Amino acid sequence: MPPKSAYAKAGVDIDLGNQVKQTLPELLASTHRREVLGKVGGFGGLFAAGFKGYKNPVLVSSVDGVGTKLKVAFMTKRHDTIGEDLVNHCVNDILVLGAEPLFFLDYVGAGVLKPKVFDSIIRGFARGCKANGCALIGGETAQMPGFYQADEYDVSGTIVGVVDKGSMLDGKKTKAGDVVIGIASNGLHTNGYSLARNILFDKAGLKPSSKLEDLGCRVGDALLAVHLSYNKAIQRLLKRFNAKGKTPAIQALAHITGGGFQDNIPRNLPSKLDVRIERGSWEIPPLFQYLQREGKVSESEMFHVFNMGIGMTLTVRANRADEILKALRRTEHSAWIIGEVVKGTGTVSLH
Repeated sequence: MPPKSAYAKAGVDIDLGNQVKQTLPELLASTHRREVLGKVGGFGGLFAAGFKGYKNPVLVSSVDGVGTKLKVAFMTKRHDTIGEDLVNHCVNDILVLGAEPLFFLDYVGAGVLKPKVFDSIIRGFARGCKANGCALIGGETAQMPGFYQADEYDVSGTIVGVVDKGSMLDGKKTKAGDVVIGIASNGLHTNGYSLARNILFDKAGLKPSSKLEDLGCRVGDALLAVHLSYNKAIQRLLKRFNAKGKTPAIQALAHITGGGFQDNIPRNLPSKLDVRIERGSWEIPPLFQYLQREGKVSESEMFHVFNMGIGMTLTVRANRADEILKALRRTEHSAWIIGEVVKGTGTVSLH
């Protein structure tokens, strides 16, 4: 065995870094789109922007991480869901504007790269990109000894998509009388984990392996449920209900992440309108009920920190709401009419 280099002794093993990246060409190939050029490992990812079918294409970008959901992955030693979480979160963020995802770039930083962990994370990125029709065209892997705790890492991702300017969802034509539809989440998605971990592990004394009758599964499994992507369902709705040449029925979308309804819906709500959310219009999932009860968290704070079972909202014309709801329910997603738009000052209230 050749002697370790000085850099490796200092904690950065270039050979190990190259070793853990050996599966990248195969994984990136699984997400290939015809617009992707060049090969893996270049200084930049190449994407030939043709944009056929777009009259006035606008690029839409977003960058994010998965927050302290990573702590649950570290506790359970499960790393296969994190990459997919991140892709789906970013896809939903640009979907709010009606954008189609084009390509994704990832960042993984760790003190020491562990091949199996790295492979699990990247496979999650590839799985999420493939499911969303989004090319994984590159990223950065950083070895930073002394910067991260042992066996811990951080991830972030950048997504770029495209939307036709004339079809962009900006909420400007939302009006009083419009209806708000909520699409179900499958858990916390990627927000509220600091509070959830405090309640479950510190206050309730549970472990990731603990089984809760309320949840019907282990705590770790509930917390690591993959953040849902709404891309396929929403794109189908937009093609049908916002088709070019027709009066759009869908006026605005909101990805319900940190800040809940109160902070996310107003991002594309006109300043002279309010949204009233009816709390009893859907059943709050058991996980949120448990967190509120065991953590003694007020209802107002629960709705501000967590998605409370709603991962995406659609603001639609009232006369098309039933059609849209039926179309949604024919997909894999559950959905309900959960509120309405009224005159106001650009805020969301819970009733």
